[in-house]
Amino acid sequence: MSGRDVGDGSVPVLYAADLDGTLLNDRAQLSPVSRRILVELMGQGLLLTVASGRSVVAIRQLLAGVALRLPVIEFNGSFLSDLASGRHLRTHALGASAAVEIYELARSAGHRPFVSTYDGERDRLYAPPAANPGIEWYVGDRRANGDERLTPVADPAAGLADEVVCLTVIGEETPLRCLDEAVRSRWHGQVQLHLQENRYSRGWHWLTVHDRRATKDQAMRALLELEDLTGAEVVAFGDEANDLGLFDLADRAVAVGNAVDELKKRADAVIGPNNEDSVARYISQDWRRRGPRR
Repeated sequence: MSGRDVGDGSVPVLYAADLDGTLLNDRAQLSPVSRRILVELMGQGLLLTVASGRSVVAIRQLLAGVALRLPVIEFNGSFLSDLASGRHLRTHALGASAAVEIYELARSAGHRPFVSTYDGERDRLYAPPAANPGIEWYVGDRRANGDERLTPVADPAAGLADEVVCLTVIGEETPLRCLDEAVRSRWHGQVQLHLQENRYSRGWHWLTVHDRRATKDQAMRALLELEDLTGAEVVAFGDEANDLGLFDLADRAVAVGNAVDELKKRADAVIGPNNEDSVARYISQDWRRRGPRR
């Protein structure tokens, strides 16, 4: 946290919220109450963005009707993108050799990674055959949501010729922890890794691999510079360890009640859980407390 003297209305405030487990409820939905609050406040000039591990395609679907004017942070910072068009304003892809080697390491350990790429014109999600229920759930979820990135293939290595922004390995926790340790040991300082259980498909864990520059805080710095908001107060909301960097950057870090303990310890405030519209209600109270916009 920066420690700047903010919060008195003399500087603009930018609210940045994680999605899953934070702004969204446990059904992976933005509730009607939260949607109404955010739409109303944005009509009054609220500055809001989201910083998510999801793609811009999924973010657009989830926030339908909430016309974010600021760029969004997707894939944990791999992309800074315009929500309406999906155009990428900043891209941090894995190095080509690292992407190939990490993919082969995962395959040699018996995993079937998804390969998320950008080919200069469109995003693609190269999906392997469903080797376990966790993979089957993800493919089914993307298909049900009409995700145009979805590209089922016999071997997702076909995507390694594009810019690879994320490798996603879905499996049981213990084997993925072994893979996580192997990647960290070999590519220390070159990549960002996140390992967590899929809250919508319990028992199945995801290990995602990104470039070292692909973090929410680095993407937020780029957003502030791009939008000429470098003096703004940043209020960040999150629930998982991948929000730690954003919390460190923020002037105010706010954890939801269901957040992991590590994040709560770094927060300036802990509010109610994600299922109670806690983020939207906090933003509304904070916004109204500041009074008329100048």
